[in-house]
Amino acid sequence: MMSFFLKKRQAKPLGPRKNQWRDSEGERAMKQVSRVRTARRNSLAHWAGVVMSAACGALFVVIGANYSGPALQQLLEIKAINVDGLYHLDKQQVLDLAKVKPGAPLHHIVTTVIKDQVEAHPWVKAAEVTRVPFHELRISVSERKPAAIVRTESQNFLCDEDGYVLNKLGQLDDTALPLVTGIDLQGLLQGTESVRHAVVSGIELAKVVGQSFEGRLQVLADNPSNLVALVQGMRFQFGEEALKEQWDRFRRAKPTLKARNSDGQGHGVSEVDLRYENRIIVREGG
Repeated sequence: MMSFFLKKRQAKPLGPRKNQWRDSEGERAMKQVSRVRTARRNSLAHWAGVVMSAACGALFVVIGANYSGPALQQLLEIKAINVDGLYHLDKQQVLDLAKVKPGAPLHHIVTTVIKDQVEAHPWVKAAEVTRVPFHELRISVSERKPAAIVRTESQNFLCDEDGYVLNKLGQLDDTALPLVTGIDLQGLLQGTESVRHAVVSGIELAKVVGQSFEGRLQVLADNPSNLVALVQGMRFQFGEEALKEQWDRFRRAKPTLKARNSDGQGHGVSEVDLRYENRIIVREGG
């Protein structure tokens, strides 16, 4: 028995040595590589899905446009063109200028182009073009108004209060409007700023004098700083001072001139010169 316990324990057979310790740095590196690969696979899958979705969306848009195009055009086509603000012009003239007809797609209309086309007419001062959902196009016109007859080189022209030519009248006339003379023909037709200013000054003077005298008034506007008004056989000269102030000075002195003419001492006033500040020069006829 003792020999059994004292018997030497047999040694284990030799074999290949097993690595019993772990490399934590290596494991972390492998996990990092695995995570990177997984992230790449997920990213590729995501972008592949995005591309596929975009392609499908584009395909649906093309198919929808092919099928819904005629229906959309019919839904938004112009069925009514309304024009307001007309006095001299008629609706058909404005439509011819606008070059738009019912049935055209409302969303294809470029309002600024139509506005410029309508405003090209000499009688149109301003135009506003509006698209009204879903079938209406509205054109609002502000017309120029005749204010004077401008006579130059034996020709008459109808002008508005801004000095723009509305019509060439030739030998025709309109005695209900004041007559402005002494205007350069070429400058009038070209709309030169200085010429338009002369016409406007003549019209303003006609309005001021017309408050006190009846009958047609003629304005000599060849020199805007020395306008001359002719009415009822009298001649009024104006200087560079404000027209209204000069005319108010005359109106204050008008009762005295009437009294002088009525008492037999005068021969009738033929000319009134208002060019000098705080003075009135009166010339009597023979």
